[in-house]
Amino acid sequence: METNNSDWRHSVMPAVFTWFKESKSGALEIDIDATQKYAADILKVQGKGGSRMGGLVGSGTLGENSYISVEQRLTLLKAFSEVAKEYNVPLISGAAAETKEEVAKIVEGLATVGVDTVMIMPPKTKTLPSDVEMYDYYELAEETARNAGVTIMPYNNPDAAGYHAISTDLLRKISVLPNVTALKISTIDVSIIETLILENKDLKVLAGVDSVTVFAGLAGACGGITGVGAIFPKASVSMQEHVLKGEWAEANKISQALNSLSYLDAQPLLMEYLKLAMGIHHNDVAGGLRTYGLKLTQPQIDDVQARYILAKERLGALDLL
Repeated sequence: METNNSDWRHSVMPAVFTWFKESKSGALEIDIDATQKYAADILKVQGKGGSRMGGLVGSGTLGENSYISVEQRLTLLKAFSEVAKEYNVPLISGAAAETKEEVAKIVEGLATVGVDTVMIMPPKTKTLPSDVEMYDYYELAEETARNAGVTIMPYNNPDAAGYHAISTDLLRKISVLPNVTALKISTIDVSIIETLILENKDLKVLAGVDSVTVFAGLAGACGGITGVGAIFPKASVSMQEHVLKGEWAEANKISQALNSLSYLDAQPLLMEYLKLAMGIHHNDVAGGLRTYGLKLTQPQIDDVQARYILAKERLGALDLL
């Protein structure tokens, strides 16, 4: 697939939010039109160097995938697929399951609605699977994806509650499966990225935590998936432009400007926090950017607002709003 980049993995991609509206009964339902519009608005934005987001990540953690039904999710992703095709970027979504058979079924379903790459979380089981069991899980996901005409991105997120860490040895083994397009490493400890890249310079690794974008780039990550970039896309794209050029001082200026918000991306309530920040950004806290997630306390709301204001002031000084 052609994109705005010669290789979409050498870019940053937004994990976009799901917008809601009230139904006639007063219940919240997904607002497909608004969700498509704001996804498109993010993909339109250019960084200071002229590049744009390299992909679209839909119905992920920030897209409330833990709260919506399978049918709602597939409908939403089909709508995202239209936006991704319009802007000539790949559509990426995730799969989390307890068994290899279940994850294979999810991959098959996502392939039918236009998803190009499936981020595969480790098995979400109470007990830690052996490396053999974990490898079998990813091997079947890869085989299923290959047969369905899509690729997979193994997703190591050891800091997230409920997900087992993938050992470095296992990451090496699954990274060379035929239809693995990249690894997504979501942790504030980027040493694992450096270890893998030193052993295989051709390996593609995407960072998944906004606060370590620059450090991940120094360690060898070629791109990233961003939540904060859905709020401040110009800043996120510009920072990645500097990272890819090795302009570390300039990249770090933007990272520092964003850091008050980027901190929230590594917290358990990242979806609730960042969606509130997006609501403040669009003056829409009580509208389309309401959430199915947990209700925040007033001190939490005040903290997010203060962090948003600080980031906005700093980015304004860098001409990155």
